[in-house]
Amino acid sequence: MTGFGQGRQGRNRPDGSARALSEAYDTALLDLDGVVYYAGGHAIPYAVEALGAARAGGMHLAYVTNNALRTPDTVAAHLTELGVPAEPGDVITSAQAVARLIADEVPPGSRILLIGGEGLRVALRERGLVPVESADDDPVAVVQGYGGPDLPWGRLAEASYAVGRGLPWYASNTDLTIPSARGIGPGNGAAVEVVRIATGAEPKVAGKPLPPMHRETVLRTGARRPLVVGDRLDTDIEGAFNGGVDSLLVLTGVTDVARLLAAVPEHRPTYVARDLRGLLVAQPEVAEGADGAFRCGGWTATVSGGALLLEGEARETHEAAEADAAREEGAAGGSLDPLDGVRALCAAAWTEAGAGACGLDAAKALERLGLGAGPA
Repeated sequence: MTGFGQGRQGRNRPDGSARALSEAYDTALLDLDGVVYYAGGHAIPYAVEALGAARAGGMHLAYVTNNALRTPDTVAAHLTELGVPAEPGDVITSAQAVARLIADEVPPGSRILLIGGEGLRVALRERGLVPVESADDDPVAVVQGYGGPDLPWGRLAEASYAVGRGLPWYASNTDLTIPSARGIGPGNGAAVEVVRIATGAEPKVAGKPLPPMHRETVLRTGARRPLVVGDRLDTDIEGAFNGGVDSLLVLTGVTDVARLLAAVPEHRPTYVARDLRGLLVAQPEVAEGADGAFRCGGWTATVSGGALLLEGEARETHEAAEADAAREEGAAGGSLDPLDGVRALCAAAWTEAGAGACGLDAAKALERLGLGAGPA
């Protein structure tokens, strides 16, 4: 465990932890989509039970989302319905982060042209700012957040008029896509691109992975030893990197193992786990041998002939799940865990890549793990 992260230096292998992560860190800063629940709102397997156990053990749980549409009250109510008791104060949104950023730069009571939904409206009012609907309502700035699939095109035109007049422009986040029950749709970043194209301007952005979101999270949670938990390399893990704190990547969302192996330094997590049960267990060390090979849990990863190679034998998925449960109860079981193979491969790939992205062929190694290119 690195304590407070390796910061901007990056890392060349996942870390180990002799203690369960829920004991080693005081606060989990959890992303929602792909971590706690799927698109459509259903809880991810083991999430409810794992979070309950982490909380019972004394870990503070905070939920950090780039989605500026939902209010903290709405998010907390949804979590509670899923079986994860939460209060509005446990939820931190990019709407709150951008509202604080604006409030630090404009006079109290300023009018702000709002392009977005209720979450952003509530956040602006919380900071003593006055949301308005038109560029002709004398706003001093423009703020843009995700407005949902029914956001009228005219709202983007209204933002363009105001930004074109020279008003400061802020965005809650620039995620280009957002998952839904029907598939992947355009996110706030896509709407921001429309205004950028129309005006040639650039917004100030608050959400993950940028510092304003990390600042908002620390201020609201009071975390002293936080652990960022997410499924996206370019928001969750990069946000932890920028904030100099440790991170746990769970393979239940958008990141597959192939992308993880190719991660640049700012996208390399401290720990890797199959799902949120990873919070409840110690994390194995990855050891480097004198021969340059990397070993973890019986797996050995090397680089040869422009490819990543792996020695070991994967167990079946249902056996891996059973062994995970046994590990949580203190008995690791006798077969090899594919996730340990992933950890060894990460060390080999990241060491070979250095400050860049690994371009080595990993297909045979992933096939050996039984993972292909998809999530574990």
